[in-house]
Amino acid sequence: MAEQNNPQECSIRILLDKCTGCTLCVKSCPFGAITMQDKKAVIDFGKCTLCGACVATCKFKAIELTICKVQPKADLSAYKGVWVFGEQKKGKVQSVAFELLGEGRKLADGLGTELACVLIGDGMQQKAEELFWRGADKIYLVEDPRVKNYQDEPYTNIIVELIKEFKPEIVLYGATSIGRSLASRIAVKVYTGLTADCTKLDIDKEKRLLLQTRPAFGGNIMATILCTNYRPQMATVRHKVMKEAPEDKSRKGQIIKKTYPDSVYASRTKLIDIIEEISETVNLAEANIIVSGGRGLGKAEGFKIIEELAKVLGGAVGASRSAVDAEWIPYSHQVGQTGKTVCPKVYFACGISGQIQHLAGMSSSDIIVAINKDPNAPIFSVATYGIVGDAYEVVPALTQKFREILKK
Repeated sequence: MAEQNNPQECSIRILLDKCTGCTLCVKSCPFGAITMQDKKAVIDFGKCTLCGACVATCKFKAIELTICKVQPKADLSAYKGVWVFGEQKKGKVQSVAFELLGEGRKLADGLGTELACVLIGDGMQQKAEELFWRGADKIYLVEDPRVKNYQDEPYTNIIVELIKEFKPEIVLYGATSIGRSLASRIAVKVYTGLTADCTKLDIDKEKRLLLQTRPAFGGNIMATILCTNYRPQMATVRHKVMKEAPEDKSRKGQIIKKTYPDSVYASRTKLIDIIEEISETVNLAEANIIVSGGRGLGKAEGFKIIEELAKVLGGAVGASRSAVDAEWIPYSHQVGQTGKTVCPKVYFACGISGQIQHLAGMSSSDIIVAINKDPNAPIFSVATYGIVGDAYEVVPALTQKFREILKK
């Protein structure tokens, strides 16, 4: 045997007659994909990412990396329909799915096609009616105790099988921790493109292309990305950027149930337990009222007045990036381009100047109340109500007034 071949496309191989067993490649592999057997290098193709680090390290040219065959262009005419991934936790469909259905409905109507939702879990059929109310025409339902909770591999395998069988034109996922992990894996397996963290979607009706817009270069420009040659066109969409689809309880739809062999549900990891995070604050992404503080507070102690107002209003505490960078408050509270995108009914911006990166994460709030000493601060350009003044005077006064009113 003169070489070890990759069992997938011929992309990387060990030339055993040149391998001296020096172990340089073992040390250079960042993924631990190379081991030594009988003084020869062996690649674990389940771990190898084809990064090429080992090729550059090998002094004896015993590792050969070749370019995989380019996949042929997809037959675009075979793909029809808009799909939404119906993310669920503990049997409850998450609100991001309703946002995607609202946007998906517009895209489907623009293309003159149907809107479908992929729902995976255990005992989820009872939730189907709610998805029809929100605009879905079809639901692809996969129920099994093994997929009651999200796991990367089985969820990926299921959706890949569905895509291969039913060939959707567009597939949308929420840009949540689950959606981001899932969508990227699926894109690789079905050989298509994926645009992450979209804030706007539209359709080129003539070419049937999904216009996927997302911030780039730190939010300084908006890039519109196209997937012209491959299908499905896939995107993850930021949570709370788009409005939830309204309910229409007169709507009905079709449920398509699918089952798969055990191999599809196989996973290299085992879910032992799920431990809920304990927090005294309201979930930032789901909050109806958010009180945020920024660099204008001047110190970490300033967040005490922010937290007090949020507590009185039953809201959540947010922060600008500069406040997080100064370590005044944990990153989990950050609102903006590099933090969470929120869409509450009321957003208080206290001591926040209003840089474009922060506005990208909160400008779609129904009501924005800005409090800043600088009357020319950019935050006032998007504010519904503006208060020019010191946050240390204004915020406690508001807290006291709200406390008095709410007691009544």
